[in-house]
Amino acid sequence: MTPVEASTHATTILARDGYPVGAEIVRPGQSHPRVVVINAAMGVSARFYRNFALALAEAGMTVVLWDYRGIGASKPASLKGFQATVSDWIFEDMTAVIDWAHRELQPAQLFLVGHSLGGQVASLLVNSRLVDGMVTLSAQSGYWRLQGAEQKLAVLLHAYVSVPALSHLCGFAPWSRLGLGEDLPKPAALQWAGWLRNREYLLGDDSLPLERYEAFTAPVLAYSFADDKWGTARAVDAMMKAYPNVERRHVTPADFGLSSIGHVGFFRPRSQALWDEVISWLEGL
Repeated sequence: MTPVEASTHATTILARDGYPVGAEIVRPGQSHPRVVVINAAMGVSARFYRNFALALAEAGMTVVLWDYRGIGASKPASLKGFQATVSDWIFEDMTAVIDWAHRELQPAQLFLVGHSLGGQVASLLVNSRLVDGMVTLSAQSGYWRLQGAEQKLAVLLHAYVSVPALSHLCGFAPWSRLGLGEDLPKPAALQWAGWLRNREYLLGDDSLPLERYEAFTAPVLAYSFADDKWGTARAVDAMMKAYPNVERRHVTPADFGLSSIGHVGFFRPRSQALWDEVISWLEGL
């Protein structure tokens, strides 16, 4: 396919409860029968995914980048006292973004790309029937015992000590000060830490409509990466067992001429060969 020049513009999408969610639409320079919504990882701003979004647009797909409330372009003036849970991200924000994409962009096919958290929770959506396919990158069970090497201890400390203690002390989780991404709203951080302590991760949270996983019948291509210590193959397997229609791919960086991939490296420009593989899979649906 001949690459086409992409254009971008910022917009605001109203969540189901009216909260303004910051988004960016990346359009190809031609008609756009396929639309891709990118759901971010915990504490990662949508702008991190822009290079990958541009590659999708060059392949003729329209891409919706967006931020959970409290993150990036959806951040309030202060996170102290800001009441946002991961459940709000799923049921208020993500659900509304997919509704908006379906209504405003009228795609022939609507795809999701879910990075880590963004791929873990997609089937909880009441409107997941609108999704024609999903690619997940390191969408793992976050249970601390499933992580690799020294990361096991790091996640254990986050689950029981750093996230709860810092959230209560600061009024939010100062994730950025630990070099781990954007700061997190306190309720979201505490909810997530509880999942990290549960051997079933979020699949052990009875407050969630877990029966919706069985209804998510769209094909899922689920990646794990051999050098990802916070997203090991067994952690991804433990999460993907909830989805009924999964194709698993476990990638060693050297197979694609890369020295490393880890938990976020798929979205770096050096991973173009992997991007091409994902685009080819989406085009085949």
